[in-house]
Amino acid sequence: MSDYEKKGYLVSDFRVFRLKDAALKPIPFHYHDFHKIIMFLGGAVDYVIEGKTYHLAPRDIVFVTAGEIHRPVFTDELSDYERIVIYVAPEFLQRWQNQDNEHTDLAQCFTYAREHSSVMHQPPGTSHDLLFHMDKLEKTAHGQGFANGLFTEIMFIEFMILLNRSLYEHELSGLNNAIYDPKIQETLSYINAHLAEELSIDELAARAYISKFYLMRKFKADTGYGIHQYIRSKRLLLARDLLKTDMPITSICEEVGFADYSTFSRAFKEMFKCAPRDYRKQ
Repeated sequence: MSDYEKKGYLVSDFRVFRLKDAALKPIPFHYHDFHKIIMFLGGAVDYVIEGKTYHLAPRDIVFVTAGEIHRPVFTDELSDYERIVIYVAPEFLQRWQNQDNEHTDLAQCFTYAREHSSVMHQPPGTSHDLLFHMDKLEKTAHGQGFANGLFTEIMFIEFMILLNRSLYEHELSGLNNAIYDPKIQETLSYINAHLAEELSIDELAARAYISKFYLMRKFKADTGYGIHQYIRSKRLLLARDLLKTDMPITSICEEVGFADYSTFSRAFKEMFKCAPRDYRKQ
């Protein structure tokens, strides 16, 4: 992702903030090392996530998993873009996960979003008013008082529980107005499921029954990435996650589809500014 900047920063377990911007300049495709949740409140905005474009309406909830390529597109530059945003570290959610019970996995909402729709809508009148809870969480996060940090963390956990309950209880509905090319989505799914394998443009085009020239052009238009660039970036992001486990580094190199360690190490250092062994030590 050397051509596309890693945006945002997160030095704590989570951040919550409210933004209202006018006359924003175009935002390029980018990614984060953390998960992001957006409660959309107002504006004229389309949101592009991994090749799918969603037209947003107030009370839409946008889920962006760490490493997903995305950007907002402003369809009316004079309209204010208002939203509440949460950044959350994947490791923080993992600490609350009970491996024996999937119903305690607070990151389940991101898994659900990837499999169904990255944007969900909650109408008023449901049992868990997520806008109310998110607004209360944002105000508390910027408040003062006794044990405010602990109180904010408790409220954040409560919000994540209610968010996941809303999904389990079918109170959030996926958007059916997403615009995408089925052939590109098919190619994206295949790439992400076969990162350890040889992935040539000729093979990908043949699988999608389209010409490689159309595939290259449309892939770039929909995702902001060339095919080789996308594959390399996804392999390195997977490698970064595997480095947090005890898997041997040489095995990680093979697992993410690099033919030799030296090539893997150079690519990893170019993207993350440190060698794989140094990243593991950190």
